[in-house]
Amino acid sequence: MVAARAADDPFSKVKKMIKDLIVRLMEEANSEADQHAYCETEMATNKQTRENKASEVEELTSEIDKLTALSSELSSEIAELAEDMASLQEKRAEATKVREEEKATNTKTIADAKEGQTAVELATKVLKEFYDKSGSASMLQEIHGQSLQEQMSEEIKAPYKGMMSTSGGIFVMLEVVLSDFARLEAETSTAEDQAVAEYEKFMNESSESLALKETEKKHKEEKKERTDQTVTDLTKERELTQGELDAALKYYDKLKADCVDKGLSYEERVRAREEEVQSLQESLQILEGEDLAS
Repeated sequence: MVAARAADDPFSKVKKMIKDLIVRLMEEANSEADQHAYCETEMATNKQTRENKASEVEELTSEIDKLTALSSELSSEIAELAEDMASLQEKRAEATKVREEEKATNTKTIADAKEGQTAVELATKVLKEFYDKSGSASMLQEIHGQSLQEQMSEEIKAPYKGMMSTSGGIFVMLEVVLSDFARLEAETSTAEDQAVAEYEKFMNESSESLALKETEKKHKEEKKERTDQTVTDLTKERELTQGELDAALKYYDKLKADCVDKGLSYEERVRAREEEVQSLQESLQILEGEDLAS
């Protein structure tokens, strides 16, 4: 009898459809809940990844820019040091050239002065011997009881006054010439010694300066090499990080299509589905109540 009534139930197909629809909606709800949880997790993870990678790219770019600027500054400093060293080498070469020329001139001057003194002394000796033999004592010209050697010694020590008066005779003139040659030798020797000292001082100081600049240049070159290598390494790292960021951005676009761009929010869809299920359940209850009534 029950089977017969069920067969005659005009709402059985409708109720079955409603039940099936409720089941399907519940399955959709469960599936969407799982999808929502997945999306929430993936979106949060992707957001963190995008933010981290973007921050890393920014930091790497900033560091690369800073090191690139440092490398450029080091290049300028290295070039300046090289220029200073080249200039100093030129000055050393010029100083050496001048010193050699000056030394040659002074050596010749001293030699000429010595030769001049020898010649004057020889001439004086010859004249003295001649006048001694001739008995012309007046020509010996003993001035104030001083010997020729004593007069020459005082003449060398005395301030230079140029050519002395020739009224005193030939011996006085020879004494003046001898004194001039002796003074020239002494002054040139002193000037040569002073020039040698100044040259050696300059060469020593410039050698020390060159050594310091060479060491500084070497250190800066090594630092620049390390800096450039770091820039190369960071550039590669930035390229890899940028690739990871691009991949995260691409995945975000996919997540938006799957999880975000659905018209209604997840909460709105859940509410609409619940309302639909509730409506179907109420309809089913009404239909089942009709069955009991009949």
